[in-house]
Amino acid sequence: MSRIRAKLSTISRIHYIKLVVRSILFLAALTVYVVNRLQNSPTMFGGYEDSQLLLLVLTVFFSVEMVLRCFPSKYESMGCQKQFAKNYIPAAESFDRKELLRRSVFPVLIVLLSWVALNGLIALIYYLGYIDWGILLLIAIAYSVCDMICILFFCPFQTWMMKNRCCQTCRIYNWDYAMMFTPLIMVDNIYAHILVGLSLVLLVRWELCFFLHPERFYEETNRSLSCANCREKLCHHKKQLMNLKFFKR
Repeated sequence: MSRIRAKLSTISRIHYIKLVVRSILFLAALTVYVVNRLQNSPTMFGGYEDSQLLLLVLTVFFSVEMVLRCFPSKYESMGCQKQFAKNYIPAAESFDRKELLRRSVFPVLIVLLSWVALNGLIALIYYLGYIDWGILLLIAIAYSVCDMICILFFCPFQTWMMKNRCCQTCRIYNWDYAMMFTPLIMVDNIYAHILVGLSLVLLVRWELCFFLHPERFYEETNRSLSCANCREKLCHHKKQLMNLKFFKR
């Protein structure tokens, strides 16, 4: 139990701060949406100054996060930093590149199909006219909150689909922003275009890096992903990892 009660790492603290900030942004967006609808605005951002300001704040906030993700940082999880050459510490003298590329194909496809199905249903509801694009934005922000919950507490993709040990070894870590802003693909708005565009840049860069350097993404070939070299220490509080440690006792 002493290890679980250990002091949170700096990276974990940043994750908690992001969770709080994103939750506040969601509540602010929800409030603006409800108020604007009560004032008979046709959509969440119907020209009111508070609406436009909130949309600008959301775009700047997430755009800065995505731009920073493009560069190596000691304040980011190794889960997304493993793509950079500076974080690759060879753990094997040789490896089968084709086998590394094939290893995660099936679980990745399961995640992709599940996400497409979920958001396809949302798209259908939107195009049938049951929700407006303000709801799509609220869903996107809610996804951003869920993203931090997945990192800090419980991740269904990790547990039920990918089966990876922790976020450090997650094959789809940098899919997060593209998944967050999937609902905004249907929104014809400059701010939505910026968020979707930047998220796709991150996604394409990540996938190209995996294709060119799959050895950086697995613990067997990259010593940076080992528990011994972990700076994040999610195992101090994340449900799956806590249970894993108990089972090993």
